[in-house]
Amino acid sequence: MRLYTHPACLQHDPGPGHPESPERLRAVLAALDHDRFAALDRIEAPRAGIAALERVHEAAYVARILASAPMAGTVPLDEDTLMSPASAEAALRAAGAVAAAVDAVLEERGGRAFCAVRPPGHHATADRAMGFCLFNNVAIGAAHALAEHGLERVAIADFDVHHGNGTQDIFAREPRVLFVSTHQSPLYPGSGRADETGVGNVLNAPLPPGTGRQGFRRTWDDCLLPRLDAFRPQLLLVSAGFDAHRADPLAQLQLDADDYAWLTTRLLDIAFAHADGRVVSTLEGGYDLQALAASVAAHVTALAG
Repeated sequence: MRLYTHPACLQHDPGPGHPESPERLRAVLAALDHDRFAALDRIEAPRAGIAALERVHEAAYVARILASAPMAGTVPLDEDTLMSPASAEAALRAAGAVAAAVDAVLEERGGRAFCAVRPPGHHATADRAMGFCLFNNVAIGAAHALAEHGLERVAIADFDVHHGNGTQDIFAREPRVLFVSTHQSPLYPGSGRADETGVGNVLNAPLPPGTGRQGFRRTWDDCLLPRLDAFRPQLLLVSAGFDAHRADPLAQLQLDADDYAWLTTRLLDIAFAHADGRVVSTLEGGYDLQALAASVAAHVTALAG
């Protein structure tokens, strides 16, 4: 199994007190710097090419993001999303990690990868940075699989506590991509209603605060996993946000690290049934450092089998 990351992702700094801090990635990498992860193939993420970015983002938006990094300090793109001097490079490496991981897993039977990168991506739309996200990393990976590898069915499973509005918007009219999501509602960004179905390729399962593990697992077992299985994906991508953990300060779904291990195992079953085990997972949210580290370790352990 491969682990993609890059030092530039630690240099993106939205400023003091911002939840999406470099300490998040430091906690993740420290958790994966353990004997039980010694077999991970650790790979430096390449930069995403402009063509890969422009498959999901408008050209003018890509140019604007790459030109917006300040010489010093931070510059706001919206009330939550800021760029520092290293942010453009970090965003290129985060998107490039997912595209490179897609290439790698499609070259081998049973290939899996985890992209320990930031900034996260699933809120970024075709022409707007929001929710801490600059480029939509998972969407870039899915579009890359369609364009460069000729896949006909790519699935994206998003279990971040916040709805992946950007991913949904990008693929809402693309039947080759299935997007399924659990997320807390009501909560930022306010999207993800059950009646948002795209062209029949979007399945949202909004969950109320306090849902807990039984409701979370039942929703995946009864609703989302059967839909994924019926789609028969040739590649499974995961927007792996860990902010539904009970310790997270931004939401209240009340999960634990073993819930992420459980869901990862179930997703892997579908990948082995239809995609030769090919899975690429990329880091999204998770803002309690101890909970994030434990949850990523549980996710990667399950993903590695």
